[in-house]
Amino acid sequence: MNMLDTDPAGGDVRLDVPATSFGLSIVVPVYRGADTVGTLVAALAGLEVAGGLEIVLVNDGSPDNSGEVCRRLVAVTSVSVTFVEHARNYGEHNAVMTGLRYARGAYVITMDDDLQNPPHEVVRLYDHARRNGLDVVYTRYAEKQHAAWRNLGSRLANRMADVLLDKPKGLYLSSFRCMSRLAVDSILLYDGPYPYVDGLLVQVTDRLGSIEVMHLPRAHGRSNYNLRRLLRLWLSLALNFSILPLRLSVFLGLIMGAIGFAGAVFVMFESLLERPPAGWASTMVVVLLLSGVQLVMLGILGEYVGRVFLTANHKPQGVVRAVVRSEHAPGRPQA
Repeated sequence: MNMLDTDPAGGDVRLDVPATSFGLSIVVPVYRGADTVGTLVAALAGLEVAGGLEIVLVNDGSPDNSGEVCRRLVAVTSVSVTFVEHARNYGEHNAVMTGLRYARGAYVITMDDDLQNPPHEVVRLYDHARRNGLDVVYTRYAEKQHAAWRNLGSRLANRMADVLLDKPKGLYLSSFRCMSRLAVDSILLYDGPYPYVDGLLVQVTDRLGSIEVMHLPRAHGRSNYNLRRLLRLWLSLALNFSILPLRLSVFLGLIMGAIGFAGAVFVMFESLLERPPAGWASTMVVVLLLSGVQLVMLGILGEYVGRVFLTANHKPQGVVRAVVRSEHAPGRPQA
């Protein structure tokens, strides 16, 4: 095992890749995954992958003993394993970005540690990307084995992405995805504190595809996603890659201004007819409505400004505490 304190050089997608590159890297963000990551790595290590395989595990500040389990896997696994430990919890997409920086494969697959994506689907995903010359291949599921509220949240996020991102309509964005070296190197140019991997990917390439894979029930525990995490994901999707919320705020302001103008005309008309204008209750309704709209617009603007401020002050995307790597001779990618 070697202790590393620098990022490894990235490979090339061509056949003449450097000798240190692999055909495929698999990046797995680990959080509360002590019970499942060992089974996942053992299954992945048994796959026959053209060009050789490496596994990159990123422990994202997990409160259980996931870090210890990952360190043991580095020592006993028959393929090359890199273990990266974050200094604290930064979130799934931040952990994925860190893992991509240590991945050396001509293609990189990202997947969760919960065994809901069968490891044997990795080969299908990898082969589909290579044979069709795609930079990104997403997976879609005939039936998702998540809780109903989680499935609803995923559908809403994908509908938001249809509107906010320049992606093919109906393309399902999933965390189980395959990326070419071109796509990986391109999105790694982003070093801001709020990465949204799918938003970055659709900005750099239009060679996108998808295949249908199995989705299994969760093997242990429960999902680490909750409402707060989903809201953070939606905010990153809405505010990091589009100014549409600001445009909607302007549009909403124009609508409320038109309503206010119509109300003023109505009040003047009543005054000319010497009728008493509407009373205190209707006035308070208008004031509260307009105040609420203004506060929402200010909140959206403040969120944009806050993210710019934190980015300008170099809030870290992820701080790496330690890196441990086992070395096995990589193969050479095949056509």
